Amino acid sequence: MHFHGSPTGFADQQSNYVSPLLLTVDLAFIAVTFLYHLRQPNQRLTIQNHRSHHRRHPPRLLRKPTTSRQLVDLYLDQIEALNPLLCSVLEVNPGALNQADEADRERQAVVAAAKDQGHRSLGELHGIPILLKDSIGTKDKLNTACGSYALLGSTVARDSGVVQRLRKAGAIILGKASLSDSPSGMEFGLRRFLIVGVPEVDKPCGPAISVAANMVSVSLGTETDGSIICPADHNSVVGIKPTVGLTSRAGVIPILPRQDTIGPICRTVTDAVYVLDAIVGFDPRDYEATKAASVFIPPGGYRHFLNEDGLKGKILGVVREPFLDSYNGTSAIPAFEHHLNVLRQRGATIVDNLEIANLDVIMDPSQSGELIALLAEFKISINDYLKELSNSTVRSLADIIAFNLNNPVIEKLEEYGQDEFLASENTSGIAEQEIESIKMIANLSKYGFEKLMKDNNLDAMVTIGSGACTVLAIGGYPAITVPAGYQSNGMPFGISFGGLRGSEPKLIEISYAFEQATRERRAPSFLDREMSSAHHIMQT
Repeated sequence: MHFHGSPTGFADQQSNYVSPLLLTVDLAFIAVTFLYHLRQPNQRLTIQNHRSHHRRHPPRLLRKPTTSRQLVDLYLDQIEALNPLLCSVLEVNPGALNQADEADRERQAVVAAAKDQGHRSLGELHGIPILLKDSIGTKDKLNTACGSYALLGSTVARDSGVVQRLRKAGAIILGKASLSDSPSGMEFGLRRFLIVGVPEVDKPCGPAISVAANMVSVSLGTETDGSIICPADHNSVVGIKPTVGLTSRAGVIPILPRQDTIGPICRTVTDAVYVLDAIVGFDPRDYEATKAASVFIPPGGYRHFLNEDGLKGKILGVVREPFLDSYNGTSAIPAFEHHLNVLRQRGATIVDNLEIANLDVIMDPSQSGELIALLAEFKISINDYLKELSNSTVRSLADIIAFNLNNPVIEKLEEYGQDEFLASENTSGIAEQEIESIKMIANLSKYGFEKLMKDNNLDAMVTIGSGACTVLAIGGYPAITVPAGYQSNGMPFGISFGGLRGSEPKLIEISYAFEQATRERRAPSFLDREMSSAHHIMQT
């Protein structure tokens, strides 16, 4: 079982799957072109303005979509038009329109109750469509398969913890988004650690590209080492990687539980924070991690930290090397210097040219101990996940390996192999070697990133792009990436703010104030020649 971003053939097995094409167009090139040009900015809604519209205006006065039904229809039209080119949505929820109609009825009932001096209220995400990464479990007609043929048709026992909270907040589950292009999913999550310097997400992934292309306003992603921050950075959208344990991982296909976390990808910091507020909290099905992190949740939630003056008095540390190296000679370097000046002008103190101890070891999973821990913990966690499924043809990592051998064509076994799965299957739990590796990882974090933060009294570390993901991943630290500009070829880049565990309030203040001061994000569009190319491919 490999997890491919474009699962052609899924539509033959599940009629509600969108039928993406195996295009020869490079998705990375598509990301460059569609993120550079502008079209239909008036159709790009956010949670905030969708909610405020209903509070201030009767529907007949609005030119934008004003009901949840209209909003879902808009996004389904966008998916139908763009997904054959982008392949970022694996499946649409056949119940999404019914959920939207129900949300509109509930909203009308609240309006009627208000007139009668009633006291009904709606969830903060009421009527808002959300796409989920295909590793996040839903107990409905949607698959939870990570784009995998082996898991296609399997059923989860219940909604994942974060989906339970989304439903409680009133969100509409619009569908499931793809993972990376290929290789991706679990297999790529393992493979990423075997190739030093290769980011976990090497091409745009579904949750980020769907938000950027206005196929949805809000998506939910997962991250082990880069899968929220990296695609958000590459697609000029906002991504929040929460402290590990702040959001429940129960019911989500695991890779490395010590590092796995679930967070929002949106077009604005405000929207991302609204979603974060909805999904954080204790979950008895992810007991230890969520109990430990629940102490970090501020009374009243995170939206109170959406402060335009949030940079005043903050101390920010800039780590340049090696994260700037890949941008040398590009327009991103002067843009980054400009943004540092903006941070200063808005009241932050910049401590520049800092270094993280043993960074070369941290960035190499074969030296840091991360790889050894990953292989052992993946086998344990994926076996536990598969055993809990209500229905599945695979119940263990060994079953997955056997499925790959029996289905080598659809799983592209000749192209990708399954050495990582085999290495994980050959582990025998958490033994002395794994314990030592976990201790090494903890010490690298303690005397590396944590020491940097504490010695310099920093509120956040500032880096360009997504290169610092591993530094933050191995310690379970939070990060927020915000659009910071575009290179001369149109390729987006972001600025990442990382902090110590539980520092989300500071990171939100910093990232929101930066976003409001710079407003670098541009709405995406497509050039006619790209669309013409897609139509040509679809007809051949």
